[in-house]
Amino acid sequence: MNKSKMFSIVMALFVAISVLSACTGSNNSSSNSDNSSKNSNTPTANSANSSGDYQDYSGGFPEKVTLEIPVYERAFEGWNVTDNYYTRWVQQEFGDKYNIDVKYVPITRTSEVTDYEQLLASHKAPDIIFHYDMPQALAYYGEEVMQELDYDEIAYYAPTYWKNMSSTIEKYGSVDGNKVFFFANRPSADNFTTLVRKDWVEQAGMKVEDLTSLEKFNEMLAKWKEAGLGVGGGNLLQNNYNFNYAFRDWPIDGKERALYSDLSVADLTSPATERYLRNLNYQYNNGMIDKEFYLRNDEAKTKAEFVAGKTGTFAFYLTSNTDVISATLVNNPDAEFAVLPPAASVPEGFQPQGRAYWPFGFIMGINYESSAEERRAVWMYLEWMSQPDNLFFLQNGVEGQNYTLDSDGIAVKAADFAGESKLSNNNNKDYWGLVTEMAEYASPELTRKSYIRNWAPPGYEYLAEDMLKYYDETAEYRTPDALFTIVLEKVNEYKADLNSLFQELYVKCVLSPEGEFDATYEAAKKTYLNAGYQEILDEKQKAIDAGQYN
Repeated sequence: MNKSKMFSIVMALFVAISVLSACTGSNNSSSNSDNSSKNSNTPTANSANSSGDYQDYSGGFPEKVTLEIPVYERAFEGWNVTDNYYTRWVQQEFGDKYNIDVKYVPITRTSEVTDYEQLLASHKAPDIIFHYDMPQALAYYGEEVMQELDYDEIAYYAPTYWKNMSSTIEKYGSVDGNKVFFFANRPSADNFTTLVRKDWVEQAGMKVEDLTSLEKFNEMLAKWKEAGLGVGGGNLLQNNYNFNYAFRDWPIDGKERALYSDLSVADLTSPATERYLRNLNYQYNNGMIDKEFYLRNDEAKTKAEFVAGKTGTFAFYLTSNTDVISATLVNNPDAEFAVLPPAASVPEGFQPQGRAYWPFGFIMGINYESSAEERRAVWMYLEWMSQPDNLFFLQNGVEGQNYTLDSDGIAVKAADFAGESKLSNNNNKDYWGLVTEMAEYASPELTRKSYIRNWAPPGYEYLAEDMLKYYDETAEYRTPDALFTIVLEKVNEYKADLNSLFQELYVKCVLSPEGEFDATYEAAKKTYLNAGYQEILDEKQKAIDAGQYN
């Protein structure tokens, strides 16, 4: 079936991270998979288990099955994503039990689409194809590299996982009437934040709570420069195009939001982007931010500047075993840290807007070349990982080594533990993230306490507490993107070229002299629109006028 035609979807666009995609041809060769649907009715775990239509592998597969699982390669120092204490534990506890050889396929976090496309082209892609970004997941679907799913089969081999995720899968998992996607759960929380050097703020004669607007933040940066302390951190905009939310009007205009918001293609031409770039140009020309921000194209590079004491802000996912604080203290023993208030990024008269997550994390599909046995091994893997004891172990490690339990039964990580069972720098999330985005406990209260335990390095609990406080305070300003009920073909056609062009043009705008910003920005807009963005806007506007969005 040619899936490049327009098709209707019942799908919600979700915040994540788009990366440049190398297109492959449509993979419409025959597959060796048995993916026929057994029942058109919505299944339940009980009905599937009693149907007798599926082979029982509880005693293991009769012949060895190789299960290939994707895992992000984030370049954590000293961490081997494919061979470590936990991958070996998974093999021992799950793989050996079911006669499955579990292999992990590294996917570079900063170039994951390119990695996937190369693996697909060479027929070496893992059994799961995942992404955090729905437009990219739809692009994979359009390339015909995913199997159609049988919900009864999922419910049979993964009853716990199905019980947890069936409503989400049934609501968001079909495209053009085809059952394609399955998901990880996403509780309503987020641990992405920005650290600021509290000692620098105070040396500049201010307090963190004084940073109530972008104007106040810029005032602080100017004082940092004057005092010779350092500059604000910066990085190349890529993969995640939600940079201008704080510069948007409030309340939102639904049609304008639908026109300009897109995870796949950066908006360069809206008034919000102009405001954002004008401020960045001001900061750059006045020596207030990292002069080589455009060279910081991964987290390790921005982190290195912060650790060295060259920059005073660093945006990242806060975890209890992050080494950014300890590493900074090695170079700057008197360093103090705080969470940068969201208001520090918001111009006066605007609101701290953000993109609301949809109720799922990873968006996943089964590789079209995976066999029926490999596909069923995927469901068994998700089922095994969904068991509370297994999930808890992957998230926390070995009791008495990695953590101890407090009086509430919450795992308290051991500070600076460096033994064999050491977790990765994001608490092994790249493994257990297939079933949930966040570690949870039996009640919301315990879960919130656990967030502080899991997100705060020992002695820095206040960072997680402030992060949660700000998350709650800005909740009303987080809204989801528009959901188009058609696939936007021009987005798929132009996104790779436009994303590359965007980086070139926006950096040129930022680096231009202040007096030349207007002319440089106008020329950049014209170039961007002529390169295909105008066609994307026209296609979107046509869909908006036809009411083909929510």
